[in-house]
Amino acid sequence: MKLIDSLAAEFEREANTTRRHLESLTSDKMDWRPHKKSFAAGGLASHIVECLGFTEPIFNQEEFDFDPATFKPYQASSTSELLQTFDEHVAKSKAVLAEADDEKLDQPWRLKINGKVWFEKPRASVFRDFVLSHVIHHRGQFSVYLRLLEIPVPGSYGPSADEQPPAM
Repeated sequence: MKLIDSLAAEFEREANTTRRHLESLTSDKMDWRPHKKSFAAGGLASHIVECLGFTEPIFNQEEFDFDPATFKPYQASSTSELLQTFDEHVAKSKAVLAEADDEKLDQPWRLKINGKVWFEKPRASVFRDFVLSHVIHHRGQFSVYLRLLEIPVPGSYGPSADEQPPAM
């Protein structure tokens, strides 16, 4: 199996799992936060969705020059908006991955901050760090939010405590 096919399949699995988590959040809980230093639930969910948007520039640009002074993070105002944007990012990411090949995965990609190179790595590594691992990390945080909100937590890599299979 080619590496791009493996990454695309992993992306699809993680996107499906992530959507199940995000659709558990109701719009009336978007402003809830477990601690004053923590993201609000809607902010964390929005950040997860925003991470998916990195796929396109990773594969279709040589670099991304980030300016913290002008950056405005995505913030969904409702669960339906969140899921619509999520679905759009997933569809676009799948299309980008379908056009990529293993050669492209080895090509270097740079992240700059205000014109200064922060790092340069192969696209495969950046995609794994900035999209896959980033989403998985924040989805783990988000599952704790769901638990604290008494919302059943979907399983990620098997059933959660809320999805235990019936006893045999």
